[in-house]
Amino acid sequence: MEKAVGASFASILKGYILLLSLSLLQGLQGIGVNYGTVADNLPPPSQVAKFLSESTIIDRVRLFDANPEMLQAFAHTGIAISITVPNDQIPHLTNLTFAQQWLNTSVQPFVASTNLIRILVGNEVISTANKLLISTLVPAMQTLYTALIESSLDHRIKISTPNSLGILSNSSPPSTSKFRQGYDTHVIKPMLSFLEATDSPFMVNPYPFFDYTAETLDYALFRPNAGDVDQNTGLRYTNMLDAQLDAVYSAMKDLGFESLEIVIAETGWPTLCEAQQVGVDPSSAAEFNGNLIRHVSSGVGTPLMPNRTFETYIFALFDEDLKPGPICERNFGLFKPNLTPSYNIGLMKSTVTVVAAAGAPYGVFLLTVVGLTLIGLWA
Repeated sequence: MEKAVGASFASILKGYILLLSLSLLQGLQGIGVNYGTVADNLPPPSQVAKFLSESTIIDRVRLFDANPEMLQAFAHTGIAISITVPNDQIPHLTNLTFAQQWLNTSVQPFVASTNLIRILVGNEVISTANKLLISTLVPAMQTLYTALIESSLDHRIKISTPNSLGILSNSSPPSTSKFRQGYDTHVIKPMLSFLEATDSPFMVNPYPFFDYTAETLDYALFRPNAGDVDQNTGLRYTNMLDAQLDAVYSAMKDLGFESLEIVIAETGWPTLCEAQQVGVDPSSAAEFNGNLIRHVSSGVGTPLMPNRTFETYIFALFDEDLKPGPICERNFGLFKPNLTPSYNIGLMKSTVTVVAAAGAPYGVFLLTVVGLTLIGLWA
């Protein structure tokens, strides 16, 4: 009788733990990474794709080009892939023949086996201040979409472009934010119209790391803090990311596009920077990215966008030792080249460990999922 009760308890416990672990993993769907390759020490794409699909909960990847070796590597993994048209090719994409050829070369060979979900036309184009790129950005997106329709891929693959927060004329308080004058009606409004018409998201690169000071470090890292009240709405902000996202939302609402989905195309925190930079170390990076994942997946949303989750791509998969600029630019990696985590934020898939003491009537069932360890007993 005792053994029967123990077995029944163990069965129920395992069922609850399985349901809880599945629930936690489902709640974290939509967490992606930016896979940059400006480095000379990275593992081959085939090894990276196998690692991500088999060992992590990361279910989407953003590539900064349309490298065929990388696209082939992610075949049959199920991982959702976004590819990028480099900025310098944007003017050429306004020509339909070029757009068709680009699609035939960069997309068509991979659609049968690789889960391609999005084509990103450039990156932070408006912030380049390059008049040719800016003036041809939306026409290039439109022409590429025409080519997608002709290939019957328009319902499967969406088109967007990531934008830095430099497109905003102001962002504080969030409720008063607007897009920069001149770009607002001539570039951004047509872009938003295109995205709305094609059921595509508006993609932004909010980086609390680039805006915080020593005084606002807790605010940037999602730590407990007094917060900041938007005097126009009375809403209190307890983290910088929410304020940045709501500034984007307010600017979109000003142009009449408040219902458009927002995707976080890039955000992250480095592990190393110049010596004088406060708040940069593996612990702070783990704190930001761990809190980021929990926050965007929680369904809490932001003060102006409650009850939402946000598809989010963390920058970056690896440190990139050949990138120019400040030290921090080369040290955003979640993983080391040997594929071990730079720090633990629950990105590795759940593990189950069984421990049984000699002669003990019960065993211990340890299940660790996204950083949470659950303990159970069975007879």
